[in-house]
Amino acid sequence: MDIKDIRLDSGKAFDWGRTSEDYARYRDIYPEEFYRKIIDRGLCVSGQNVLDLGTGTGVLPRNLYKYGAKWTGTDISPEQIEQARRLASDAKMDIDFKAVATEQIDFPINSFDVITACQCFWYFDHDKVIPTLAGILKDGGKLLILYMAWLPFEDPIAGKSEELVLKYSPNWSGAGETKKPIHLPKIVFEYFQLQDHEEYELDVPFIRETWHGRMKSCRGVGASLSEEELTRWDAEHRELLHRIAPDHFNIRHYAALSLLQKK
Repeated sequence: MDIKDIRLDSGKAFDWGRTSEDYARYRDIYPEEFYRKIIDRGLCVSGQNVLDLGTGTGVLPRNLYKYGAKWTGTDISPEQIEQARRLASDAKMDIDFKAVATEQIDFPINSFDVITACQCFWYFDHDKVIPTLAGILKDGGKLLILYMAWLPFEDPIAGKSEELVLKYSPNWSGAGETKKPIHLPKIVFEYFQLQDHEEYELDVPFIRETWHGRMKSCRGVGASLSEEELTRWDAEHRELLHRIAPDHFNIRHYAALSLLQKK
């Protein structure tokens, strides 16, 4: 399913379905600290009904499943949901996954205690989505927006890898990240109040193959390049990593969260 959004990559089409297998293999990378920030705030734990928007391959619900919440995950990509179901089934986890765009969800009002949106909030039509989220949250319900990105100006391996993405996708808008709070559009504050936010740095361990897979599964590469472009990028990136990266290394990232409560 091709997606075009003028807010992203100057409107260049991308399709997460094209990279779902790599996404399932290489994007489950959040460190324990990332999840601990959620649990320590009393979120996604036993007794709570949680909806994960833009769930992808179900990384968030699968990693937090052990804390006892009842999870539902939605994603616009059927291929992503297929991978999420497979991985959850293999792990014997009871998670309800649905292939549906966030703009089209139709859960009953007062259905959820917590809604999470990890790495996906900027893709949404906020004017349409935010009133819906407020409606399906219970009174006092929480909306948790999460993000993690490598820091190309602090980390030389990440920086060189990013330069190569830009060689093939010059309008890729995922480049040039710096540590900052998550941007929240004005409509959010009509329905929610900001309770907490945090931005922090962390190191994520990789080997050459897993970092290559992480980069390949990003929007500017696997989700948008032609087969011929992807073959050339693949060879160039592998050669780059053999020149600049040791066998094992960390990539410097920052993570951010915004915790909002329904008014």
